[in-house]
Amino acid sequence: MLRALITLALACLLQPAFADERAQTQQQLDATRQDITELKKLLGKLQEEKSGVQKDLRGTETEMGNLEKQVQELQKELKKSESELERLDGEKKKLQSARVEQQHLIAIQARAAYQNGRQEYLKMLLNQQNPEKFARTLTYYDYLSKARLEQLQSFNETLRQLANVEQEIAQQQTQLLEQKSSLDTQRDELDKVRKERQQALAKLNNDVKARDAKLQARQQDQADLGKVLKTIEETLARQAREAEEARQKALIAQQEAEKKRQREAEAVATDAPRKPARAAPGPLVSSAGESFGGPFASARGKLPWPVDGRLLARFGQTRGDDTRTKWDGVMISASAGSQVHAVHGGRVVFADWLRGAGLLVILDHGNGYLSLYGHNQTLLKAAGDVVKAGESISTVGNSGGQDTPALYFAIRQQGRPSDPAQWCRAQG
Repeated sequence: MLRALITLALACLLQPAFADERAQTQQQLDATRQDITELKKLLGKLQEEKSGVQKDLRGTETEMGNLEKQVQELQKELKKSESELERLDGEKKKLQSARVEQQHLIAIQARAAYQNGRQEYLKMLLNQQNPEKFARTLTYYDYLSKARLEQLQSFNETLRQLANVEQEIAQQQTQLLEQKSSLDTQRDELDKVRKERQQALAKLNNDVKARDAKLQARQQDQADLGKVLKTIEETLARQAREAEEARQKALIAQQEAEKKRQREAEAVATDAPRKPARAAPGPLVSSAGESFGGPFASARGKLPWPVDGRLLARFGQTRGDDTRTKWDGVMISASAGSQVHAVHGGRVVFADWLRGAGLLVILDHGNGYLSLYGHNQTLLKAAGDVVKAGESISTVGNSGGQDTPALYFAIRQQGRPSDPAQWCRAQG
């Protein structure tokens, strides 16, 4: 019966702490779920923006491909024009060389014809004996003169046509070069736009990866918190069952004891002359009913602080950038290794590592009052130890993911957080 009563008492003492831990875990789980929802929405927007940039990039690169094809075709045309110009320039040089040679021959022929012609004319004028020869000579000279004139006209026409063709090809080449320069400018502009969009796309990809990694971390946190919450709920359910079983056993034992007392009383009444009366048994006692340092409720405003230091966070303040959670205790800055003292006498009901609190000590002060000391470096007490007010129970540290050494100190009243500043003496 005594064991059952002790089990029932411990279950009643621990249940508020576990219930409070479950509430905190559920709050963190809800916040994590909300973060995951927001991250998914943001990822969706980033994916839409990424699709738009990819679509623009596809159009830009397609247009650049078409322009590149046009530039290549123009370059082929330029090469053809350059080849044609080279061919015509070669012909021009040949014609110029021929023209110079022909001009030289024509000049010689003209001087010879002029000199011979004058002499022949004088002979024909002075010699009238052969008029037929005179006529043939005139006809011959006229034929030569016309042939030379036609040759010169044809040569000049060839040069004129050659000059026209050369001018036309030069104009065509200039036009092609202007088109090529324009296309190169457009291609440079499109290439600049493509690089900008590629940079934007790369930035979006990095953002998506970062958000995705953060989402995965949040989802993992959600899974971990879910496991912790499930464990706490199972522990509470088991404790409730054990408490009920202990209560039933205690009730049965009490009933059995009552029946035994009734039987003994009846036996005494029946056999009074033969047996002396027996003294009634004394009341049961338990160490769980001991009081350490007086009632905790009467110590409001009189308790010492567990460690000397500066308050980094006060009760009820927002925790960092997350406006959805608030401090349910205080954070006290202190040097690593500093001694942490119990603010009141009590019994250690928890001394172990806990997610979010690191190495944690929980003291039970009776009547539903608990004090919590977290983020310790070492634990000096174990579960079940009885401590006196001012006794060292741990040392300051940064366990549980803290950046700097500090002590998390909280007080629970019937499972509800209470401001430690209302219980501890004001510091000067």
